[in-house]
Amino acid sequence: MKVVVAMSGGVDSSVVAALMAEAGHEVIGITLQLYDHGAAVGKKGACCAGQDIHDARRVADTLGIAHYVLDMEARFRAAVIQDFADSYARGETPIPCVRCNQRLKFADLLDVARDLGAEALATGHYARLIDAKDGPALAVAEDRARDQSYFLFATRREDLGFLRFPLGDMTKDAVRANAARLALPVAAKPDSQDICFVPSGSYADLVAKLRPEAAREGEFVTEDGRVLGTHRGLARYTVGQAKGLGAASRDGDERMHVLRLEAGTRRIVVGPRASLGQQALTAGEVNWLIAPPQAPLACTAKLRARETPSPAEVRWDGRIAHVTMEKPATAAPGQAAVFYDGARVLGGGFIRAAA
Repeated sequence: MKVVVAMSGGVDSSVVAALMAEAGHEVIGITLQLYDHGAAVGKKGACCAGQDIHDARRVADTLGIAHYVLDMEARFRAAVIQDFADSYARGETPIPCVRCNQRLKFADLLDVARDLGAEALATGHYARLIDAKDGPALAVAEDRARDQSYFLFATRREDLGFLRFPLGDMTKDAVRANAARLALPVAAKPDSQDICFVPSGSYADLVAKLRPEAAREGEFVTEDGRVLGTHRGLARYTVGQAKGLGAASRDGDERMHVLRLEAGTRRIVVGPRASLGQQALTAGEVNWLIAPPQAPLACTAKLRARETPSPAEVRWDGRIAHVTMEKPATAAPGQAAVFYDGARVLGGGFIRAAA
């Protein structure tokens, strides 16, 4: 086949390109240049800028495949970075990787792949595609510690048949071993750790530049309205957080946690850990990878990327998913609620509120 491979310059996508070429496919590598902050050019463990583009080109040259770099900076800034800042200004905790996959990698890049006459788009995500009665289905990776299916819930159902995830059945050690076997120049390159477009590691500073109101001070208050101290801006806190609360870290003998962020009043409500757990929540911008359920759906759900899915029931009213967890869980607005049936991803949406 003619296969387009999304090449970020890291070891995962490089191995995908090498395996596709080794299998005899005609491979076209495409790298999206998403930002070009001066500090990111030489930063290790980032992606899609500076050294990473150079690394992707070196891999393509090693493999003898075509390689193109697409300037997507303006699109990335509007669709991902600005959305990231806007979300914090609303008192949410965003997931930029989901937006990047949703709006660029599995939207714009898919269009480019089809325009080039490719029959598939392959990426270095740790996820699997399985056959189901209703067609191709998205499933968790074999290596659960590396699984990225949570970040792919917004992939369009109709695109699943065009996608390939060659690393879905591999461990990271196996990927590294393949990189060494194939003599790829990035075989020892470290993994990306931070948010890619925040090379300094201080995302709050970036948010402050784009949405200054998210960095303004406000009050820490208890559930009954008592003021415990002053916070340094909504962008520096997320639901469940217990560190960095200063004078609001304790109320008497009780250790405090962030329960919710109120953008309108710039107040952060804190309380004991026992108050964090919620059993009912709502999710919007829901994407279904199955036929939308007409009756209450028994499934498991993840509310954070590194959680183990827990039993839940989802009621879909055609616009909002009403989720009831079997056991109390921490629901942070802006994060995703992703629904599973065993290993299969059924769909998901962005958490709007704990009900």
